[in-house]
Amino acid sequence: MQYDTIILGAGAAGMMCATQCGGKTLVLDHAKAPGEKIRISGGGRCNFTNMYAGPENFLSQNPHFCKSALSRYTQWDFIDLVARNGIAYHEKTLGQLFCDDSARDIIGMLRTEMDRTGAELRLNTQIVSVSHDGTGFGVETETHGQRATLRCQNLVLATGGKSIPKMGATGLAYDIARQFGLSVTETRPALVPFTFSDNPFKALSGTALPVRAEAGSTRFDEAMLFTHRGLSGPAMLQISSFWREGDDITINLLPEHDPFETLRARRQSDGRRNLSTILAQMLPAKLADHLSSDWRLSGNIGDQSDASLRALSERLTHWTLRPTGTEGYRTAEVTLGGIDTDHLSSRTMEAKTVPGLYVIGEAVDVTGWLGGFNFQWAWSSGWAAGQAIRTNLIPAT
Repeated sequence: MQYDTIILGAGAAGMMCATQCGGKTLVLDHAKAPGEKIRISGGGRCNFTNMYAGPENFLSQNPHFCKSALSRYTQWDFIDLVARNGIAYHEKTLGQLFCDDSARDIIGMLRTEMDRTGAELRLNTQIVSVSHDGTGFGVETETHGQRATLRCQNLVLATGGKSIPKMGATGLAYDIARQFGLSVTETRPALVPFTFSDNPFKALSGTALPVRAEAGSTRFDEAMLFTHRGLSGPAMLQISSFWREGDDITINLLPEHDPFETLRARRQSDGRRNLSTILAQMLPAKLADHLSSDWRLSGNIGDQSDASLRALSERLTHWTLRPTGTEGYRTAEVTLGGIDTDHLSSRTMEAKTVPGLYVIGEAVDVTGWLGGFNFQWAWSSGWAAGQAIRTNLIPAT
């Protein structure tokens, strides 16, 4: 029951780390299968990285922390691994890379790499407790009702954050970190849809359009989707990471056009048409009807002054809303915040005050944008920790 390394969590970061550690490595997970979040990601095709991944695509109290791992194991390194394993892939949009076939291809690749290095995987296993006696770590587990105590020199926390609890997500990594004196920054659901009390957009559910969404000083140009609970789609998920309760969000409904100039031209060519009819030719019909009613638009466009058209244009490009909240961890793709990077080495992911304790992936206070960035952090941080462990296992010469 003695191992060189025990990795808690058989997700993206944990399995990646296991492919690099060398020595006698064991990966533990409570789930029935490894890589469950990989399996469901990207509509089942896994947005496994982004061609434009860089430090600017990540949020953290220390924005510099992610630079070392990302620069030493880049998106191109992972793309090369995917290609060498014969996995076909494509770019969907904005540098987002997806498997042509199935997300299971990525899981299979990681399992193959683990087998190649001799890493062991044990599933359906609960972590009962973790301890340290000054010489190594003890991990008490329970598998199918059977208790066991395992020992190791290196312990890797790769259990992720609180996102999607129905898949078993918990704050286990945070609890263990605190046990060893590492602090945890505030955690929040991120990349998550917005909700509104008495949702005024129920009738628009299923309607989507490209927008420019803004929260604070951060903006994204992507699609927005109306749902039966509020607002979703890539644009909303992106700005949710930058939003706080009580804040407004601002939406430009026509980011690729100058609506004032368009309205003036239509006034000249279609002066007898109703203003709401013109709006329905600029936006999805259901949304145009909703706005026409909400904003009490009336009359023909030919009767509108430049001032009224300019005011309407301002509303279309600066539609301001205040969400009640978000759908929370239930549907959040990731957890914002995590184990404080001040306690970790940015090069090795090892705890500065607890030799042999490593933290990787979503458990760390590093959160990527939507679009494959969080997977890249999993690959990069997992690789960095695995390489450090492998190096430490090699006797000095």
